[in-house]
Amino acid sequence: MAMRYRTLKDSSKESVGVYRSHIHGRGLFCNRDIEAGEMVIEYAGELIRSTLTDKRERYYDSRGIGCYMFKIDENFVVDATMRGNAARFINHSCEPNCYSKVVDILGHKHIIIFALRRIVQGEELTYDYKFPFEDVKIPCSCGSKKCRKYLN
Repeated sequence: MAMRYRTLKDSSKESVGVYRSHIHGRGLFCNRDIEAGEMVIEYAGELIRSTLTDKRERYYDSRGIGCYMFKIDENFVVDATMRGNAARFINHSCEPNCYSKVVDILGHKHIIIFALRRIVQGEELTYDYKFPFEDVKIPCSCGSKKCRKYLN
């Protein structure tokens, strides 16, 4: 896994790009064909304790800044809002072509995005955000035939 991760770090900048998305604002698209099971990109950012997420979300919201956070486990979250990479632009889809997985590489947890199936050059990369159920529903605009209408 460590060798595949090193290769990913070197190749992901050329493999993907951020462009206008029909799903939501900007999205992440592949610049080359990507095979099923292939590591696509790491979701990188600042590692913070889960207890700080609400405070950060309120801060970003009060300044009109879009928030990009990804939960690693009960204790830690990756905040990609200010220090993230292009992976933060991967949009949600109820019928995704990628999935996320927390992997341990040399004793450190990393969020890696993998291809669920073969993805052709120019296709938008998506994964299922799998937000927890809440009373306030977040509408989904993925446009997939299997759309659940809400992200949560």
